[in-house]
Amino acid sequence: MKKLLLIPGVLVAGGLLYAIPSFGHGSVATPQSADSRAGTEAAADGAAVQAALPGLTTTKVTLAAGLPYLTPGYNGTPTYSRVATAVAPDGTFRVAWTDGKSVHVTSLTKGLKRSGADTVVPNAAEVGGLIAHNGGFALLTRRPDTNKWHETAAYLVRYQGGKQKFAAKLTGASSHDTSPTLGSALAWNGTKYGAYFIVHGAGGFADGHFGDKLAYVTSAGKRASGGWSWGCSHNEGIALLPEKSGPFASLCFEDWRSGLFVSTGIGAPNNAPVLQREQCWAGYCGGAFGGFVRSSAGRYAAVFTSRGAASAKPSGDGRGYTVKAKWATHQVAIHFLKNKSTPTGKTVYLTADPKTDHVNVHAAPYGPNRILVSWQSVANASCKAGTCTGRFTGTHLRLADYSGTWVSKDTVVKAQIAGDIAVLPNHDLVWASVNAAPNYASPLAKSPRSRTLTVARLSYKG
Repeated sequence: MKKLLLIPGVLVAGGLLYAIPSFGHGSVATPQSADSRAGTEAAADGAAVQAALPGLTTTKVTLAAGLPYLTPGYNGTPTYSRVATAVAPDGTFRVAWTDGKSVHVTSLTKGLKRSGADTVVPNAAEVGGLIAHNGGFALLTRRPDTNKWHETAAYLVRYQGGKQKFAAKLTGASSHDTSPTLGSALAWNGTKYGAYFIVHGAGGFADGHFGDKLAYVTSAGKRASGGWSWGCSHNEGIALLPEKSGPFASLCFEDWRSGLFVSTGIGAPNNAPVLQREQCWAGYCGGAFGGFVRSSAGRYAAVFTSRGAASAKPSGDGRGYTVKAKWATHQVAIHFLKNKSTPTGKTVYLTADPKTDHVNVHAAPYGPNRILVSWQSVANASCKAGTCTGRFTGTHLRLADYSGTWVSKDTVVKAQIAGDIAVLPNHDLVWASVNAAPNYASPLAKSPRSRTLTVARLSYKG
């Protein structure tokens, strides 16, 4: 196992020193401001505790097939293929990834070493969410289906002891829907699963349109009550958190209503609670989710990229807003909710550098009252039609609290993040990705592949 000590300005690995970008320590900054140094970006240090993050350890895992770890996203922007990491109650791990034809679930020991051969889920087109169980897992994915659009159907599959326990089909002819892409979230509260994903109308009132669906499934693979068949339309981003009882907490980005909203179910009414207005058009929204977390006190926080709103006016057709973006680039933003359906205050911008694009944002709870926020910076950004090109300058890790204030120094690491982050009972964080720096200088033409995953563990320090 390789030990990485996170020291501002220096990366120590295997006894060798590597220089990493350094950042200026200016005067105390509000959460809405940020300093830019040498083409990279970091918010200025706050007056409170500003310590470096504790050590990050990494382990290499050899894969049984090639993982296409980057794919062309909107306008060809390099986008990470989702690699989901989850921890089981017994402390072992599952990592889900795709070889382009099937989904592999790799089991790891408590020490993050491979434990046996992969469980291969055949004809699975996407990693849509992963829950780890003792001796098994549940995976949200897509499988081939017969329908008028010749598109895939959404499935929740559960494996136990290497064998399929159930395969619950969540779209189909009876519900007049398909799922050609999931863009999804999967949650588990110990009794039932919540699967929140994109759907395409295949007959009925929504034929040919895109919306979203929230389905609840029991531990035995049977559909449970609740959820909805048609919500945000078009859905450009999904977030879901489990609740001990009642509906799960859910958020969506929607291009029609132009922004980030609390998901309210059938029809996604125009009066749904608004977290942030964004410039959006068909198939695009200026914001993208990084994480949806909850503090020990029950306060919720949505972390996302945002281009801000210089102005937002009703569109005049009774539905949606016309939004003028504040920035051409994307900034790291956070918005708080006092409960699962009530936003509070305004969006807090953790960065505000118009010359730097912020992409691949991820967030996870770091202990009871802090949030790990990660992003990749793209310096000297040139932006057009909602996307930017520029020079990749690093993956950033930093802690924020539930008031939207930085409480650690910005640390640049070599480890990438490509999907779901597992949270351990002791508050350590674990994730897996291909440790290869992306190139944001131009659109991606071909998906590169790797036969190695890097599993990273960030130690918790209270």
